[in-house]
Amino acid sequence: MRNLRIILANIALSIICGILLSACQDTYDLDDNVTLHYSIDVDATSRGKVIPNLVSNLNVWNMSSTFKSPSPNEENNIFDFVEYIQLMTATGGSPERDLFLNPEDKSTYEDYKFDNLIENCRGILSLGCKPHIKLGNVPSKFTKEYKTAAFGVNVCAPEDYEAYYRYIKAIVQALADTFGKEEVKKWRWGVFTEYENSDWFIGIDGTPESAADEFCKLYDWTVQAVIDVLGEDIYIGAHSMTVTEGLWDEEIFIRHLATGKNHCTGKVGTRISYLSTSFYDVEPGIPTSGKQLAECINFLKTTAEKYGLTNLNYGVDEGRMLYGEPGATSRDLFSRTVGHTYMAAYDARLYAHLLNAGGSYLSSWDYLSESLFEGNPSISYHVAKGVHAMTGMNRIQTDVKASHSLLKTEVSAVAGVDVQSGKISIMIYNFGNSLTYASKAKVNLSIKTESLKEDYNISTYKVDNNCNWFDEWVDDRRNLGIENTMFKQSPDDACGILHTLNNEWAKEQYRSLISKYKICSELTPETSTMQSCAPGTLTLDLTLPPNTVWFIHIE
Repeated sequence: MRNLRIILANIALSIICGILLSACQDTYDLDDNVTLHYSIDVDATSRGKVIPNLVSNLNVWNMSSTFKSPSPNEENNIFDFVEYIQLMTATGGSPERDLFLNPEDKSTYEDYKFDNLIENCRGILSLGCKPHIKLGNVPSKFTKEYKTAAFGVNVCAPEDYEAYYRYIKAIVQALADTFGKEEVKKWRWGVFTEYENSDWFIGIDGTPESAADEFCKLYDWTVQAVIDVLGEDIYIGAHSMTVTEGLWDEEIFIRHLATGKNHCTGKVGTRISYLSTSFYDVEPGIPTSGKQLAECINFLKTTAEKYGLTNLNYGVDEGRMLYGEPGATSRDLFSRTVGHTYMAAYDARLYAHLLNAGGSYLSSWDYLSESLFEGNPSISYHVAKGVHAMTGMNRIQTDVKASHSLLKTEVSAVAGVDVQSGKISIMIYNFGNSLTYASKAKVNLSIKTESLKEDYNISTYKVDNNCNWFDEWVDDRRNLGIENTMFKQSPDDACGILHTLNNEWAKEQYRSLISKYKICSELTPETSTMQSCAPGTLTLDLTLPPNTVWFIHIE
């Protein structure tokens, strides 16, 4: 009995302590001005894997004539870090996208017309990039019933897989004939966007079983069409939704890749180089109700390895954030990013989580205010440039400890070292999941390195309001009387401004301010020469404003 009383007393004490601790943690809101305290220890002598180019990919919804004779922005050239341009639904899915002379003429399946795809690929190559061509969407003439859903493309399986195979093979052959087989072998290929999403593909009758079976067929025939032109050594994979549950389980497809009978060749297994996912949060302050980014990558990776598929690459083929404040007809964010400085720390956090999970890239929709080639840089552009500067470095151990933190915040860092020069690069961010997050973070940064000389140069790039033109635009809109209803889509996006504005007077006001915003968007590093406090060690005391990112380079 005495023992029972002791047990009950301990349980009661634990409950009380938990309540008190919870109360202490919830004392402050994200918009309260609180100072957080962290220590971050970086050990450049403890080296890990090479950091990939996490910002290597750009995804384009409709290629149209986007890359015909492109002229990059000389001052803010996104193609300095973008290596692959993903042409989504590039080979069909609707009469407007189908690569035929007459997409609706079912009397012939071979009236091919590949000019637009070829010219876009030519333009991509002129930028120093490689195409990442999304195959698989079924031309309307290949299906008995042409059905569309939310994305306006055919969701049905082809009636004749051999005719579909000949179409895909002809596309790849035309590209190889134009650019050379060895060049095209360096490109990337994908089969479908979000293959288990019923708004993209339902198979024959819309049941999960039909959709899964028909997609496996579609993948097998597509891959073989590419192989039969370029050979076995191709880079090809598939893009799932994963962040939320689809019509059927991705494991069915992954298992088929490893152990299933190939529907085209009759052999066991099908070529796969990568698996990618989508990742979308809802809006600032409201995360996804599905898997977090790292969970998406981990799910695909563990499932693939369960069936013996190792050494695959993993990435995010589209994503970030769906909605902002409403415009006249939609809350959709044009580039799936917001222009507020909040986005800087949001992006940095995603890149850190992606790297921790073993992902190799996070594709973006856009970076500049007018188009891929024009305009002032968004806050996401500055973060992407900073992340790209760490490409090729060896990641080094980073330990983060908090002495005073808040719920729904994250202060952390990613660091790398150039093993040849000894240069160290560190990304530190102070993220709070709110546009009104107000807490600064005091960080004691300690760096241990073999290569640090007695004197060293340090450059700090502070990605904050001082290099973000969007906060000035928000103020100017308010002062000028430019209302949210003057935008078609969400006014919170810093990209595609002239596309989303649907009021000519408001467009003229914006155009008159572009030169001002150019100055507001400049990011200038702070540089200094300092002395090491002890052999092989360096300590810096930093104060990061809320939702900002600092890139520190030491050499």
